[in-house]
Amino acid sequence: MCGIWALFGSDECLSAQCTCAMKIAHRGPDAFRFENVNGFTNCCFGFHRLAIVDQLYGMQPLRIKKFPFLWLCYNGEIYNHQTLRKEFDFDYQTKMDGEILLHLYDRFGIKKMASLLDGVFAFILLDTANRKVHLGRDTYGVRPLFNFVTEDGFLAVCSEAKGLTEITHAMSTPANIVPFPPGYVEVFDLKPTGKVQSIQKEQFHCCTKEPAHANYDTAETLQSGVDEKVVKSNIRALFENAVRKRLMAHRRIGCLLSGGLDSSLVAATLVKLGKEEKLKYPIQTFSIGSDDSPDILAARRVAAHINSEHHEVNFSAEEGIQAVEDVIFHLETYDITTIRASVGMYLVSKYIREKTDSVVIFSGEGSDELTQGYIYFHKAPTPKAAAEDSVRLMKELYLFDVLRADRTTAAHGLELRVPFLDHRFTAYYLSLPEEMRVPKNGVEKHLLRDAFKGLNLIPDDILWRRKEAFSDGVMSAKKSWYTCLQDHVESLVNDDQMEKAHKTFPHNPPRTKEAYYFRQVFEKHFPGRAQWLSHYWMPRWINATDPSARTLAIYKPDKDQ
Repeated sequence: MCGIWALFGSDECLSAQCTCAMKIAHRGPDAFRFENVNGFTNCCFGFHRLAIVDQLYGMQPLRIKKFPFLWLCYNGEIYNHQTLRKEFDFDYQTKMDGEILLHLYDRFGIKKMASLLDGVFAFILLDTANRKVHLGRDTYGVRPLFNFVTEDGFLAVCSEAKGLTEITHAMSTPANIVPFPPGYVEVFDLKPTGKVQSIQKEQFHCCTKEPAHANYDTAETLQSGVDEKVVKSNIRALFENAVRKRLMAHRRIGCLLSGGLDSSLVAATLVKLGKEEKLKYPIQTFSIGSDDSPDILAARRVAAHINSEHHEVNFSAEEGIQAVEDVIFHLETYDITTIRASVGMYLVSKYIREKTDSVVIFSGEGSDELTQGYIYFHKAPTPKAAAEDSVRLMKELYLFDVLRADRTTAAHGLELRVPFLDHRFTAYYLSLPEEMRVPKNGVEKHLLRDAFKGLNLIPDDILWRRKEAFSDGVMSAKKSWYTCLQDHVESLVNDDQMEKAHKTFPHNPPRTKEAYYFRQVFEKHFPGRAQWLSHYWMPRWINATDPSARTLAIYKPDKDQ
């Protein structure tokens, strides 16, 4: 996890620019560089480094002797960089996976470069020879990127919006900070005056072709006469490959473990592969919750089963409430369920940073969206409707779960890795017949669970454990974390404020006191930026007034099954 920042066309003083770049220092605690581009008016880069690969030559902006005209600021991991290097016979100067971007861009241009990458990334690539600036972001927005460009020709880019807000205040023309859309590249023309103009913006599709040695059959061969046994074997093989390729690191690897299906599969597979790859340390797993929380108890069972070095972080409602404002500042959102779920993740990440040496952190994000894991999918009117909503959720991950996972870990200088969002795994799963992917026998994610049945990878009761939202499972089964929050804000927001909420906050007006409180905190740190969130996350096909699964009529805890 790193923090990238760049400004093109601005004549702000150097100290002001450096101050803005420092707003994201938490993303890269190992080193910092601020650099002006030689010979180019008003172009500069800021980079905060979290050293994961090539600790000697990993500083950025990255430049190599072969391409002195290219400047790269990049945040991410390219898992197929060695494969591409061998395939195209590139001569590397460093051990950095990001160096592959320079070689691919020089050989193929920006769009094909992006389409060949298997990984997660956000990049700023300056081509001084052709006077072009290129921006790009991975398919699901696992790595964040924000930017703004004004009519006067100023372009500013940053990993988090907070690194750009102060700059907009000094602009003579309006500057609208927006998240750069996942799965796109954009090209800007850099004028001799130093000003920029967008000239091309295109969507690309990341590489989804597995290497020839991968042991699975392609989805195309399955569409006529689907063999479920083959499908399940493919799911297992692709998921294991997704975890294996993410072992690429020179820092210690750990895993968040809630005790739910997704994080348990990730942790168990990670421990299994860690032994096969002969890692020099045991995999650490981390759970957070109150003493009797469902998550703590389930995670404890999984950790004992897979024999991980397990850590438990005690979570009290008071500690969570005290962290809410810091969490909203790091998240840059006021979405209800995102904030609720982020508090526990923020606190466990803080523990990891302060108490352990794990830096690369695996997590189970993306599975619910991909495999129809939310309880409301039981109410989908048709398999087609369920499949369409799954795709919608995947496209919106960068606004919700992926945003949460990135910001809560990056706030403490950790690097997040999410194997369920592997391009090849998601492409395969989404290509399967719609009827195969819906909940069955009253169980969501049935196909995924069934694929790992009988392997003893994780305990059977965990394999078939019902969906429990992270924001619910961290507290007692009798009282959810969200009810603790609601009790706390009851006296902080009055009825008169609620009556005027739609006028006070016309965009996404809060409908509960909890939502109103979150919005107040957000506006304190990011006034006038409500448009960053297009809509609240809410269940579909059901009369829901709250995003928590525990409020739905169809919710049943495990003990009732």
